[in-house]
Amino acid sequence: MRAGPPLRTPFGVLHDGPRPLVLPNAWDVASARAFVSAGFPAVATTSLGVCAARGLVDGARAGRDGVLALAAALSDLPCPVSVDLEDGYAADPAEVASLVGSLGVAGINLEDSTDGALVPAAALAAKVAAVKARCPDVFVNARVDTHWLGGPGPLDDTLDRALAYVDAGADGVFVPGPLTDAQIAALAAAVIVPLNVLPYPNRSVDDLAALGVRRVSTGSLPYRAALRAAVDAARAVRDGSALPPAVPYADVQALAVPPGTWSLEG
Repeated sequence: MRAGPPLRTPFGVLHDGPRPLVLPNAWDVASARAFVSAGFPAVATTSLGVCAARGLVDGARAGRDGVLALAAALSDLPCPVSVDLEDGYAADPAEVASLVGSLGVAGINLEDSTDGALVPAAALAAKVAAVKARCPDVFVNARVDTHWLGGPGPLDDTLDRALAYVDAGADGVFVPGPLTDAQIAALAAAVIVPLNVLPYPNRSVDDLAALGVRRVSTGSLPYRAALRAAVDAARAVRDGSALPPAVPYADVQALAVPPGTWSLEG
């Protein structure tokens, strides 16, 4: 079943295109601008990438300053920006809403876990409601971490949480972690807002679209792939192997100049 109509903002309508919105997650200014140069219509951030780059643990509120600094640095992007705010960095819904109101971004992610443990659904629902009351034009993507933290299991709790967040005003529902085709289809049929998942091996974006998915976030995959590529490049130099392809130095330098002049050839 196709999800219901999204929030009618430039970012919201991207969820209602002919294919699911593929949303790349950046960890710094260069990666965000590179995604824009590659033609992506919107960019998100990855809290894991931001935290890891600073030697911090993700999901424990440690990355707040880095995430907020990146959000501010991406304000000149010529496209909508969605920011991964973990659990909102506070237990008080009003405090979370005030933070979101200060960002000036098109969307946010809020998750229902803190420091690796699920919180009561009512806690995230209250944050979603407070944010929507304060910032009605911000696309709130409510992340359900039942499968992310617990692995495969019954869908009942995931559905209950997703519906609670939709009732609170969430514009989208994000369910990361291992899900079967049947579970994805059941979630898409149950919620009236766009369903967001991570990419899956051996499932194309079109496969996910057929199950009802409207948004596919790359999550931390690009950051983790970049780490692998960086190590492989260093090994190639050390071991005398063929050097890997890389973005030209001048093109990376160009990412530091104002929008409209970026072009990555490699």
